[in-house]
Amino acid sequence: MIPAADQVEMYRLMLLIRRLEERVAEMYSEQRIGGFTHLYIGQEAVAVGAITALNHDDPVIDTYRDHGHFLARGGDPRRFMAELFGKATGICRGKGGSMHLADVERYFYGGTGIVGGSIPIAVGLALACQYRGDDRIVVCFFGDGATNQGVWHEALNFAKLWSLPVIFICENNFYGIGTDVRLSSSLSEVHKKASGYGMPGFRVDGMDVLAVRQLCEEVVKTVRGGAGPVLIEAVCYRYQGHSMTDPGRYRARAEEELWRKRDPIPRLAKSLVGDAITTDERLHEIEREIEAATEDAVAFAESSPDPSPESLYEDVHSERHPGDPHA
Repeated sequence: MIPAADQVEMYRLMLLIRRLEERVAEMYSEQRIGGFTHLYIGQEAVAVGAITALNHDDPVIDTYRDHGHFLARGGDPRRFMAELFGKATGICRGKGGSMHLADVERYFYGGTGIVGGSIPIAVGLALACQYRGDDRIVVCFFGDGATNQGVWHEALNFAKLWSLPVIFICENNFYGIGTDVRLSSSLSEVHKKASGYGMPGFRVDGMDVLAVRQLCEEVVKTVRGGAGPVLIEAVCYRYQGHSMTDPGRYRARAEEELWRKRDPIPRLAKSLVGDAITTDERLHEIEREIEAATEDAVAFAESSPDPSPESLYEDVHSERHPGDPHA
């Protein structure tokens, strides 16, 4: 049974992600945010359900659709918004932007713009955890399109060979950009791909945060106990296009409406009230708190300074050799 306080916190986190991203969409349309921006609206239950099942020091690594995971990990809404605005106060000093959020202090090792790029890094992190024997596990998030990349096969094969403590979570929202997974993958039921590597594969309703949390608690326990890697397919749906520049016209209106009826946030709210875990009044209070935090994050970003020109040369690795005329 998931503790009542945890269920309320999961509601708060999902609502925080939703409201912040709605404001991100507004700021993007006003050209206050630039670059590629991929919203997570609709998929909040996956990040929140999975990440709240972890210890605070279990490494998490992500894709370019990383806003929800960063915030579910406890990332600061102010520094989140400032990063998207390209400000010096951003979590990556304005240099990472939407696709490359990272917060090493919270063991969130960031998003990557390369499809499937996080998967081998997750395996490396898991190998390090195993080598140190520190009882930590790694969670790696990616989309259905990444499971057709060569590096996916290499990474899962290596993870199983070495029995590494890593959980691969595929957020199957059915579309790799605009291509239906049934047109791009010979096996569209992603969890079944685990059998090719001799590891367990599970499928979960990614629109139900309680179901995700319950499964992840069980899987985390087995992986931490030394059982080796596991693949989870969380079936979910993104309500926006692939990115802010994508109108998403390749999807049928009836399909979108069907999935909106399964929205994870009102779904959990109904459960919380129905099971007498909390009240409508408390949920409204949480919503007001989230609205205030969202506006505060935007105000903080708007008032923050731009990075200095000199900062362009900071955080850049360079090896200089004695006698090198270009050093």
